[in-house]
Amino acid sequence: MSEFKELDRPPLRQTELVRSLLRPGSIWTNIEVLHETGSTNADLAARARAGAPEGTVLIAERQTAGRGRLDRRWESPARAGIALSLLVRPTAPMARFSWLPLLAGVALVDAVGVGGLKWPNDLLIEGRKCAGILAEVVDGGVVIGIGLNVSLRADELPRPDATSLVLEGAPVTDRGPLVKALLRAFEIRYTAWNDAAGDPVASRLLAEYQEKCVTLGQTVRAELPSGGSLTGTAVEIDGDGRLVLEHDGGRIPVAAGDVVHVRT
Repeated sequence: MSEFKELDRPPLRQTELVRSLLRPGSIWTNIEVLHETGSTNADLAARARAGAPEGTVLIAERQTAGRGRLDRRWESPARAGIALSLLVRPTAPMARFSWLPLLAGVALVDAVGVGGLKWPNDLLIEGRKCAGILAEVVDGGVVIGIGLNVSLRADELPRPDATSLVLEGAPVTDRGPLVKALLRAFEIRYTAWNDAAGDPVASRLLAEYQEKCVTLGQTVRAELPSGGSLTGTAVEIDGDGRLVLEHDGGRIPVAAGDVVHVRT
């Protein structure tokens, strides 16, 4: 019965994704669509430790134990979103790896065509979260997980301030073109960044991220990993990808933390 209930949520076609994306000169080397898994990031991290090459991509039709920032857990309904993890092994210095989740955020906005980025890499549409990104260094490479809400209905959303592309008016049924657009946009950004030795200025990543970042100019509260919080105006993204807050007349960079846009 469930197979016929969700006709507006067709499955991804692995053969079509492979045919479209695995071409000579591309960074993509393997694309696999899983029917169900706990976490694509955990699965791909295990493969990375076993020597998986750069360009390996795992996509789950249903994810039962996804992980977000600050180790938040979530579950996605079958075929209602894109739960994707990709592996890169940059030649750029490891000190520049912090730019990769921001790079993925820029690629995501390019692919979706709407919304903006709440620092560091949440996709917001009309102030509501539609996607999140989590990156982790594994075996000298980086596994980047992207979770995008595509056709979730209001009663399926994981949190009150979330949304989906369909709820925001996008007539999306087939997720295949979105996956292709996302991976192609990521490849273009990643190649430029890696060729520039991870320099966010030379690769134009810093400028393009700032153009898409809706946090800039906002009054925000940063909940810091060490405890406590910092409230100020977000004024810029620095060369290390940190959010710079104007606070009590001075400027303080925030490297990590949960950022809340404060309504004034």
